[in-house]
Amino acid sequence: MVKAADRAKNPARSSVWLEDRSPRAGGGPAGLDRDRIVVAAIRMLDEEGLTGLSMRKLASELGVTAMSLYWYVDTKDDIIEYAVDTAYGEIDLAAVDAAGGWRDRIRVLALAYRRMLVRHPWMAPCAGQYLNIGPCAIAVGAKIHETIRDTGLPTHRCPSAMSAVFQFVYGYGTIESQFQRRAAKTGMSQDDFYGESIKALREEPQFVEALEPMTELLDERASHGTVSEIWDRDFAYALDVLVAGIEVMVARERG
Repeated sequence: MVKAADRAKNPARSSVWLEDRSPRAGGGPAGLDRDRIVVAAIRMLDEEGLTGLSMRKLASELGVTAMSLYWYVDTKDDIIEYAVDTAYGEIDLAAVDAAGGWRDRIRVLALAYRRMLVRHPWMAPCAGQYLNIGPCAIAVGAKIHETIRDTGLPTHRCPSAMSAVFQFVYGYGTIESQFQRRAAKTGMSQDDFYGESIKALREEPQFVEALEPMTELLDERASHGTVSEIWDRDFAYALDVLVAGIEVMVARERG
């Protein structure tokens, strides 16, 4: 294993996936292994967020000493990288293959990615902070590339199309997950939190004029249904727009 202090000498290789990941010689505590550590870490991250995860608290959760964890990982960052890849592993790639054509595969991939981000609110900042080069992350990336390649776009256009679709999903899932987390912290449902927020905004005199052009839109959203239904409706239509855009660009490239 590479010591955490040595990683600063070569930041481009600062990832647990680029190091010797075998446990230290001599064996760790009975009943403890890396998978068990990661499962407990994900549970803690889901409940308390990134700031709630510490080696001490994680060890307590597992019923071991903090030093016991160091048989399997060097730092908390190592645990987070393992957790990130485990979350990517929740995306069912077999379901993507079963979807058929590239349009349906994009939709299945995008929805699975969005749902994973919403289940794990800590994933969005981590995916941007750490190298996503674990086996599950690479498998998901390869499936995304395969699906976009099958659209018929030339190779040099595929990265742009991948970015258009999946950076949109990343942003959408991030906002959705943080909204849910914010509502939960207030002790309110998403619907109640959204309704109270919009009500307060519309009743505030300083915003009346600025909101006037948006009155029709706000009224429509208030009458559409639950917040979850609005999330789903907007996501599906936005994805349709992106798929249609790819179709147009494929035709343009051919023509």
